[in-house]
Amino acid sequence: MAFTYFFRDMHTLELIVKHVIPSVVGYSKVRVWDAGCAMGPEPYSLAIMFAENMGRFAFRNLRIDATDIDGSNLFGNIIAAGIYPEEDLKRIPRELFKKYFHPNKKAGYYKIDDSIRSKVFFQKHDLLSLQPTGSSYNLVLCKNVLLHFQPAERVEVMKMFHGALAPGGYFATEQTQKLPREVAGLFEQVAADAQLFRKVGGR
Repeated sequence: MAFTYFFRDMHTLELIVKHVIPSVVGYSKVRVWDAGCAMGPEPYSLAIMFAENMGRFAFRNLRIDATDIDGSNLFGNIIAAGIYPEEDLKRIPRELFKKYFHPNKKAGYYKIDDSIRSKVFFQKHDLLSLQPTGSSYNLVLCKNVLLHFQPAERVEVMKMFHGALAPGGYFATEQTQKLPREVAGLFEQVAADAQLFRKVGGR
């Protein structure tokens, strides 16, 4: 579950740029929850896309809560440091790599720019506790996690995500994870070619 890499799902990231970022323009707080963040490439990829597309002043208002059950107890330190081996960064578009990654003292490693690193906050969290890490999220992203749960568990976790979202907030999950019928009425799909949904109802 811990395996991931930077810009792994560019299509979903581009849809987030298209749908989510315009919906939060002018907000004093923009909150994102990346549930199942592994060692950080996904939340950092998100932060870079927000930085590139929401403007410098608006970007100041972004906070990404990155969570994972993290049986190794290593993810928090890795994410806080923002230092990754060069081999993990080869898929990053060249112009973004040059802009946001800087050579580290350790040969073959690069550190994420502080402007991006300062937006991502890690905490250890078990989704099956059904206790959200916060509220009023504008986006909840959960990929490559739900497939490990039993069908009934997926339903309860998605209900939790719905409750954690702000009105009109967005939920994104992996392409293979269709919405169970039990929660179909809680979200509306906003992109026919991706599992990106908008919250329906609720506070």
